[in-house]
Amino acid sequence: MATENGQARIGKSVVIRGEVKGGEDLIVDGRVEGTVTLSESRLTVGPSANVTADLTAKDVLIMGHVQGNIVASGRVELRAGSTVEGDVRALRLAIEDNAVFRGKVDLTQGAKSAESVPAAASTGGNS
Repeated sequence: MATENGQARIGKSVVIRGEVKGGEDLIVDGRVEGTVTLSESRLTVGPSANVTADLTAKDVLIMGHVQGNIVASGRVELRAGSTVEGDVRALRLAIEDNAVFRGKVDLTQGAKSAESVPAAASTGGNS
């Protein structure tokens, strides 16, 4: 179901197991297990959401619980009260007070090409 500003929404009572792909902004208020891929769009995980999935999007806003890795070509925001258990790879990361984060962070210019980043990062040294 699309909202008035072009965002799709997964409601509180909806459970999805598998792969979610799309080309529009998505708000998740329910439960998602698997993968979510919105390469050129914004993903919002609402405060009542419980997501056990790897997330890929342009921008990711987390207000609920996420267990899985997050890859964003833009910004990842963890709002107060959110919980993330997994690694984050993005250009920018913002974590508010009272947000819980367990994992590794990789803030690189090449976040969009996630497969090539580990090889390039391991060969470089600190200057």
